[in-house]
Amino acid sequence: MKSAITVIKEQIKHFYLIRRLSVYEIKSKNKNNYLGILWEILNPLIQILIYWFVFSAIRERAPIKMAGMDIPFFSWLLAAFFLWMFFYQSTIQGSKSIYSKLRMLSKMNFPMSVIPSYTIFSLFYVHLFMLVLSIIIFQFNGFYVNIYYLQLIYFIFAALCLIFSLSLITSTLSTIIRDVHMLLNSTLRMLLYLSGVLWPITILSDQFPKIMQLLKLNPLLYLIEGYRAAFFGTGWYFIEHWHYTLYFWGLVIVLFLFGSMLHVKFRRHFIDYL
Repeated sequence: MKSAITVIKEQIKHFYLIRRLSVYEIKSKNKNNYLGILWEILNPLIQILIYWFVFSAIRERAPIKMAGMDIPFFSWLLAAFFLWMFFYQSTIQGSKSIYSKLRMLSKMNFPMSVIPSYTIFSLFYVHLFMLVLSIIIFQFNGFYVNIYYLQLIYFIFAALCLIFSLSLITSTLSTIIRDVHMLLNSTLRMLLYLSGVLWPITILSDQFPKIMQLLKLNPLLYLIEGYRAAFFGTGWYFIEHWHYTLYFWGLVIVLFLFGSMLHVKFRRHFIDYL
């Protein structure tokens, strides 16, 4: 608990630094490209256009049932895709954030727990832009802004908490054992197909209820379903599924406590792995 309080205090005290470094991170990452930071937006747009071409233009998929509503497959996919991109990129970049910046750490004086934070925030700005773009697209598809959009604020905060907690663990382990980053990359690619991004896992409820319950242990599924409930106005997901909400936050707290303990315990030795 003491380590967790230390990490929280460091985030609050250095929040201004986190914002400054996150902007610098975006600019420095794309400084050698002619289009600069536009590539941060173009890459996910190209991917979603490929999905649209495959699932709508070439072979249209059947609509997805949500709370008695028929949701066009592409709209259903779009509601979760940019969240997945944010989760995937932030988790991957967060896991290597410390060991890739150890040389910089030897010349600067700020807490190491700040590094995963500003790495995540640099991708968070792109996620916010993509959310705005998604909302505009949904207006043309007949899914208008509604009162349920307010829960997006909650689910965005929940996503940040989950990613930061995971990054505390993975960034520490990846600094000590580089193979952890490679293992995480492979695991997350598999997770794309187990998180309900590309297909509705609810179809397993009748024939394979145990597999369905197992897949629901994935906290990312909670966030994805919450985003879709907000975009399509199907209800207050975090209230209607309160037991899932309790599980999600219980898991995030455990991950954060463990990650904080691990980070604080080993960070004084990180420079030894340079």
